[in-house]
Amino acid sequence: MPLRTTKRIVIALPMLLGAVSANATEGALGRPVTGTSVNPNAGIVAPEPILAVNLGEIYLHGNVGGGRQGAIAGQTALDINGEVAFTLATIMKVWDTKTGAWNFASSFTLPYLWTKASATLTAGSLQGRREDTASGLFDLYFTPVIAGYHFSQTEHVALSLNIWAPTGSYNAKSLANTSLNNWTFIPQVAYTKILPGQGWQFDAVAGLQFYTRNSATNYQNAPLFTLDVMARKHFTKAFSAGLIVGTTQQIGNDSGPTADRLNGFRGHDWAVGPVINYDTKIGAKSTLSLGLRWVPTVASKNRLDSTKTFMGTATVVF
Repeated sequence: MPLRTTKRIVIALPMLLGAVSANATEGALGRPVTGTSVNPNAGIVAPEPILAVNLGEIYLHGNVGGGRQGAIAGQTALDINGEVAFTLATIMKVWDTKTGAWNFASSFTLPYLWTKASATLTAGSLQGRREDTASGLFDLYFTPVIAGYHFSQTEHVALSLNIWAPTGSYNAKSLANTSLNNWTFIPQVAYTKILPGQGWQFDAVAGLQFYTRNSATNYQNAPLFTLDVMARKHFTKAFSAGLIVGTTQQIGNDSGPTADRLNGFRGHDWAVGPVINYDTKIGAKSTLSLGLRWVPTVASKNRLDSTKTFMGTATVVF
């Protein structure tokens, strides 16, 4: 099934968070920031060989308050507050697999993290109110294969296995770290549906996150299910705006000495917010796509609750 040449692609951006520790997986969130994993054309792998470079920035400031306990530095804690800024540089190559129904790509991301965390430790030698900051390269993220299938010119799906490697710096006694100190494997499916007659486009990304045990704290995160859906209206050829709805749901209980004391830390959250995008050409062959979104938490249990979750992206396709 041949397709016309297009610059639409899937960018498997690593939407992550986990530099602050709290409950509902060690680190309050595990890898995901709800509402940030879906992008325009998420289910499309281009039917031509291209190179895409993406720069993303995520800012989040939230807390686990209300007297709720969490796990941090291998201990229980109260009133956990976290501020995080991520800078994410991603490069993706779409391989020359001709213009059939299937196309393939690979991607690699280098993330940089700044974070500040504070909490009241309720046990152990470090008991009391503490605050830590950390900055540096975060865990590396890569996707060996993204397999895209084109049902038609207007309906597409992309399948991928995404991997986080624990390459950042980690100290089990610190409130803030630039690593989760575990491997994370994320099978993921992305879907795109275009309604050109109405000017609407729908994108969705669903994934399952599987974590290895944190050997420094003996903490085992339960799997997480994530789903982000985006609907956009194209008002001009360049400008579109819409809404994102996202959720993260923990499947089962966490395990380990600290998790067991807190009954497994099972949690979930929902986020809803607006998104705007602008697309333009650069020269004769390249394109630039800019995006901005605000995805505040609207419901949360045992996860970091944030009304200050912002994300900006810039993508150049060669």
